[in-house]
Amino acid sequence: MSTAPPTRSGVDEPRFRDALRGLPGRVWIISLGILVNQIGNFLPVFIVLYLTERGCSAGAAGLVLGVSGVGKVLGNAVGGYLADGIGRRWTIVLSAVTTSGLTAIMPSLGPLPIIVAVVGLIGVTSQIYRPAAAAVLLDSVAATNQQRLAAFGVFRFAMNVGAALGGVVGGVLASTSYVGLFLGNAVACLLFGVVVGVLLRDAPKARSDQDDADTQADRAVGYRQVLADRTLVRFLLMTVFAEFVYIQSTVGLPLHVSTVGLSERDFGLLIGLNGLLVLVLELPITGVVSRYRPEYVLAIGNLITGVGLALTGFMTGMVLLSATVLVWTLGEMMTSSISQAYLGSLAPPRMVGRYQGLHGVAYTTGTGAGPLIGGAVYAIGPWALWALVGAAGLLSAQLCLPRRRAASTVLEPDS
Repeated sequence: MSTAPPTRSGVDEPRFRDALRGLPGRVWIISLGILVNQIGNFLPVFIVLYLTERGCSAGAAGLVLGVSGVGKVLGNAVGGYLADGIGRRWTIVLSAVTTSGLTAIMPSLGPLPIIVAVVGLIGVTSQIYRPAAAAVLLDSVAATNQQRLAAFGVFRFAMNVGAALGGVVGGVLASTSYVGLFLGNAVACLLFGVVVGVLLRDAPKARSDQDDADTQADRAVGYRQVLADRTLVRFLLMTVFAEFVYIQSTVGLPLHVSTVGLSERDFGLLIGLNGLLVLVLELPITGVVSRYRPEYVLAIGNLITGVGLALTGFMTGMVLLSATVLVWTLGEMMTSSISQAYLGSLAPPRMVGRYQGLHGVAYTTGTGAGPLIGGAVYAIGPWALWALVGAAGLLSAQLCLPRRRAASTVLEPDS
């Protein structure tokens, strides 16, 4: 089912810088929308503080987060199906409008079971747009490595800027009023939907009788048939392990910082260093790695991330911990944009949404299971977590590499 990925960037492809300059308006529109959405994406960050301020226990807050995580997995699967079914634009609008409405009623909710149910629904609706947004990027550019990477690089940059600004704005709102916080989140979601609904149009496609027949056949294909693609399955497994490793920067790292006698402020500085590096260097690094075969870039990036985070357990001071942040952030920057761009080369044109939806499922599975497993293993022994992180990083790198049979086929000369 997958199309064969190129062995290397074609000699006729534009340079990454030229690809950035030549991006169509649809890429900038969807990036503007995600910037607005991320600036107001307060709920995932502040929900625990909100619940504890209301007198809920840590266990209740954990339950809410768990239900939200399950909702996010389901939301990506639903979003992938809708993106291929009703179109990218209306899938995003549906996600934004429903999330806005549900978030706006959060301050008025009373009993904990209702809060759990609504937060679970928000988990679903808030993720439905993701596969569609990725599909918009892939629909909008030529099927070349440089073009795809440029599109996802700009999109990632907008997300990172929005997240950085959102943390500051959210902190100010939370210190004033949680009602204002959730209403601000709702307004941002609604603006995202308005930007996409008003400015974005689904990419026009030339149609023929054969295209109509192929479309009907593709729509009849379910996720079970899509998962018959072995290359896709390896990619999804890689994503689960890679995200389990990366999420330890928010689980294992703060636990280690506390264990070695450093403060919350020190942890904040380490995470701030990561964010600053990503904002300043991710696009240039994406341009550098765009010249190379994506499978090998992903393998090296995942290996660097795993090694960098595993080394955390051996460091006790801020200087050495900052050095490990530099290492695993480099791995993050190498893989973040290229992973979805590479996935775009695997998907048949009318199944892009479902492929991206399954990527979202794998991503949220890794980030959801990571805190649970990481915290439990750390309780057994810190050394056990860092050993597990190193092993998972190595496994995620190995899963990126093409299978021997596929690699040998690529290397065979044309007849």
